[in-house]
Amino acid sequence: MQGDRDQRSKAFRARLLAGAALFVCVPFAGVAAAQTTPASDGLPQGAVYVDAVSTSRTGDLITAESNGGDRVYLRADGNVLRGDNLAYDLSSGAASASGRVEAVSADGTIVYASHLETDRDLKAAIAVDFATRFENGASLMAATAVRRSENVNELNYAIFTPCPICDANGPKRPSISIQAEKVVQDEALRAVIYRNAIFRVGGVPVFYTPFFAHPDPTVKRASGLLVPIINYDEGRGVSIEAPYLHVVSPSEDWLISPQINTRVAPLLNLQWRRRFVNASIFARGGYTYERNFGDFDLNGDGAYESNVRFGDKEHRSYLLSHGEYDPDGPWRFGFTAERTSDKTLFDRYDVRNTYQDNGLYYGDRRRLISQIYAERQTEQSYVSVAAFSIQSLRLDPAFEANDFRDASGFKVFEEDDDLPLVAPLIDARWEPAGYVFGGRLRLKGSAVSLYRDNFVGTPILNPDIVPAVTTGLSGVDSRRVTAQAEWRRTFITGLGLRVEPFVDARVDLYSLSDLPPMMGGDSDESLSRTRFSAGVDVSYPLIKRTQRADIILEPVVQVSVSNKADIDPRIPNEDSQVIELDESSLFRMDRFSGYDLVEGGSRVTAGGRATVRWSEGRSASLFIGRSYRADDEDAFRTTVPDSTTGALYDPTGLASSASDWVVQGSFSPSDRIRSWGHATIDGSGDIRRAEAAVDGRWGRRNLASVSYIVDRSNPLSGDQNRNYEFVQLSGQQFVYGDWGVAVTGIADLERNVITRQEVGVLFDDDCFRVEFGYRRDNTRVRASGPSDGVYIRLNLATFGGSGYGQGEMR
Repeated sequence: MQGDRDQRSKAFRARLLAGAALFVCVPFAGVAAAQTTPASDGLPQGAVYVDAVSTSRTGDLITAESNGGDRVYLRADGNVLRGDNLAYDLSSGAASASGRVEAVSADGTIVYASHLETDRDLKAAIAVDFATRFENGASLMAATAVRRSENVNELNYAIFTPCPICDANGPKRPSISIQAEKVVQDEALRAVIYRNAIFRVGGVPVFYTPFFAHPDPTVKRASGLLVPIINYDEGRGVSIEAPYLHVVSPSEDWLISPQINTRVAPLLNLQWRRRFVNASIFARGGYTYERNFGDFDLNGDGAYESNVRFGDKEHRSYLLSHGEYDPDGPWRFGFTAERTSDKTLFDRYDVRNTYQDNGLYYGDRRRLISQIYAERQTEQSYVSVAAFSIQSLRLDPAFEANDFRDASGFKVFEEDDDLPLVAPLIDARWEPAGYVFGGRLRLKGSAVSLYRDNFVGTPILNPDIVPAVTTGLSGVDSRRVTAQAEWRRTFITGLGLRVEPFVDARVDLYSLSDLPPMMGGDSDESLSRTRFSAGVDVSYPLIKRTQRADIILEPVVQVSVSNKADIDPRIPNEDSQVIELDESSLFRMDRFSGYDLVEGGSRVTAGGRATVRWSEGRSASLFIGRSYRADDEDAFRTTVPDSTTGALYDPTGLASSASDWVVQGSFSPSDRIRSWGHATIDGSGDIRRAEAAVDGRWGRRNLASVSYIVDRSNPLSGDQNRNYEFVQLSGQQFVYGDWGVAVTGIADLERNVITRQEVGVLFDDDCFRVEFGYRRDNTRVRASGPSDGVYIRLNLATFGGSGYGQGEMR
């Protein structure tokens, strides 16, 4: 008996899919789709238009037949009905049709059937071999369908699939489908409800439930369970995260996402979003009550025990939130609040997307920022006021030689008190609407106050003023005010030579507190410095057009004269520690990222770019440039943190009279391959820093990306060396049909270690993607040592997904 029932079910399903697919795939379906919103046809209310090979009328009943030709066409009250045979009652508006039936309602809904009976407005109907297709490509089919009311459709022996059921070759088996004895589509509830539902993947039943519901495919957002996230990690064991979305209103929702682990206590994740008329707020947090766990040397024998739990249970939590208020007018306001109770919580529980760019200022990787800010912008002016503090999750570089661990085997992290409290930070710019002396005038202002609890040495402080003994010293506080004026004017000669003279003036005022004790110096100081500059930029862009390509040459020279830079060693270097020389920054008067370091003296900067452009977006470009100054600037040299030798090096590439060479290029031989590179090279020809990347696509879905980064700016050896070299690879290759492999990895070439890797098998078609594989995390920032595990990632059309790229590469 059961076998017969299964056979009937299979036969029914095959018949239903084939029949419905024929209705959806036949050529006239394209005509119907083009008429999803029937145009006003000028017919008066109650009038009927019929186009058929044969028609007849008996009283108020109109009948029409196709007689093997084109289908009968009927239009009334904005509704369209097609079929091989058709009957229409003029008095009641009721209609019936059979044979390749297609009905298009006034709101654009399309229904296919082999037989259909409906009222005037298509608000009540009965259909046999029913099929309909939604705007997002999902299809709903049934042996019989009854439209109970304007909002409720009831289907018997139905199948729903978000996947295409036809291709160029005709009907096809959908990758994912739900088969049920009865399906109710309630348009008022905006939900599709199933009874005795069977989930099928590739036609194979994988799950049964007596009751199931999901949002109507036309719904953008609705309450319900989302696709779960399943992983295995040595520390947590099997981990299942089951997100539930609760939609409060069109402008507010909650996401409740508990992470259930087999080896440790659960982690409850919550997310709240709310949008107002002129504002929005986002809050995300998590909580658990658990002991610490990871790889640690608890017995002191020098060997790390694997995945042990130790210590007392504690309340552990995190908060990541941001908000913005943007009223009408030039002002906007906002905040971010980012904190975690444990510096290792994100790593141990695999909390994703924790370091995001929100607010006016961004915290970089493994640093959280909490800030408040206000910003005003008009066509001629800009001003921002902000205050923020930072929580560091970085490891302490002083312990790098011992894998960042102390004598007990615990990771040692950078102290938050080593980082400044910034309150306030003000930035302002203003330009007059018209020209000044025929050129453009720009006025700039900046002010900042920084407060530190702990004393830090270089590179914040100049090595000359750092005492030999730093214990017991207070952190150095600093306040700065900067005013700057810049004027530029452009002349273009008849030969196309571009000449741009400029004048630049800048004043810095500093107030310093708690300076370290120095010979003859005070702990509190007030300092000032000025810089006046004048110069000219000269460029001569050239272009040559040929039948095959455009060749563009852009030589640029800058000559400038400034008073000698007054770099007082007492001024902390808070904002100019990082400099990235490239094509755009090489020609700036202020090539540092901040204000604490300043260049002066006479200098000449020269460079040029050559570009070749072919058809269809193919191009190649190369820039080479360098700057020369009259004198060396030893104030740009520094030592690494915790240096015991006092050896100096130049992290900027600007300390010598001749700067590093800047080489930058890109190459795109086709629209499917893109590559770029950037490097700074010192005078001896050694690479100081370099980055390069290649992205490629082949076939329809195969792709790969390779990137490389190296920093050789630190020539010191041993523990004082901070150089690094990494290569990252990611890609996917389809091997057979929709089956393929995916790989991701990061290799630390400096240590000869693969720091992170993922290898997986994937299946991906038009509506369904699943990836499962093995991953290993061996990054040194992990407090709990290397981690091995497996992952499963799933994306379903209409139902959402568990997300790809969920693990951040650091």
